[in-house]
Amino acid sequence: MQPDEALGLLKRGAAQIISEEELRQKLSLGRPLRVKLGVDPTSADIHLGHTIVLRKLRQFQDLGHTAVLIIGDFTGMIGDPSGRSATRPHLSHDEVLANAKTYREQAFKILDPARTEMVANGDWFRAMSFEDVIRLNSRMTLQQLLQREDFHERMSRQQPIRAHEIQYPIMQGWDSVMVKADVELGGTDQLFNNLVGREFQREQGMPEQVVLLLPILEGLDGTKKMSKSLGNFVGVNEAPAEMFGKLMSISDELMARYYTLLLDRQLPNEVHPMEAKKQLAFEIVQTYHSAAAAKKALEDWNVRFSEKHLAEAELPTFQAREQDVITTVVDAFAEAFNAKKSRADARRLIQQGSVQIDGEKIVDLAAKIPLRAGQVLRLDKTHAVRIA
Repeated sequence: MQPDEALGLLKRGAAQIISEEELRQKLSLGRPLRVKLGVDPTSADIHLGHTIVLRKLRQFQDLGHTAVLIIGDFTGMIGDPSGRSATRPHLSHDEVLANAKTYREQAFKILDPARTEMVANGDWFRAMSFEDVIRLNSRMTLQQLLQREDFHERMSRQQPIRAHEIQYPIMQGWDSVMVKADVELGGTDQLFNNLVGREFQREQGMPEQVVLLLPILEGLDGTKKMSKSLGNFVGVNEAPAEMFGKLMSISDELMARYYTLLLDRQLPNEVHPMEAKKQLAFEIVQTYHSAAAAKKALEDWNVRFSEKHLAEAELPTFQAREQDVITTVVDAFAEAFNAKKSRADARRLIQQGSVQIDGEKIVDLAAKIPLRAGQVLRLDKTHAVRIA
């Protein structure tokens, strides 16, 4: 592929490139580029938010370039402060290594192992003396570090910034020097960290890496960044039925965003929203499991949530009790699905006609439902319980 054609492909879906001209020049070098992505195993799971940048990295591989996947066993002990309003919990090295065990398997659901170089940044940070650390820190000023938007906001709110957090962008920048990165990928919240890598490479007399930033995926709630700690994530290793069900729970507005970022195409306007959402869930399950698993998840979902078959479906149980419908909905979500719903959420579901008992809508917000064993209480489009 010619450089301009390759650039056109790599630009698709990118939020920002620093700079396009530099990337075009690197694509014209006639050699495989070293494309860096750092991942911190602060949990054991890769979720759909991570796959956006991993899929871009696979695009580089398909063009003949080398993916350099850095497992941040040292940076993971700090935790990236980007976009955080508080200090991350400190993880031990053993905890980070335990989380990293499944990263290789999950990443290779997307990446080509033959074109992937996997390293850990502990390989070079572990060998540093304290003198080396002091010299590395001297490359940046405190003023530079405190220009970060997240640090600035925390200072304005009088929230603490721990000294070890300031080390994070310095360590990530040095990673770029150590792996001789030609390109670094990251989310839009990584701009500052990635630019530090360019600066360190320039100081070392190396060609500066191109920075290519990808959009950040909203979680299932449609507002906050997808994150395991927020509980709004879909993990690539989750069971097919769980993955399918989570994706069926998203709003129609969020579905359009997921089509763009996860499937790299526009939401089909000619298809009913429910069918379009099923197609989204099917394709994602197929990608991270198999076509057979996706077909079964779709069939199970259709059986479980069609009015005709819901009575025979295998459902979580909920203990019958005498209380108003709003409280019943809140309690059923919490006990059967470990999902936190406010009374306002429950009220909205009732007003929308989503809450049904044996197929009959409940519309009276103040009603006390006379529940009995064996009945099916439908809570929304994707959640139902059987009364015990």
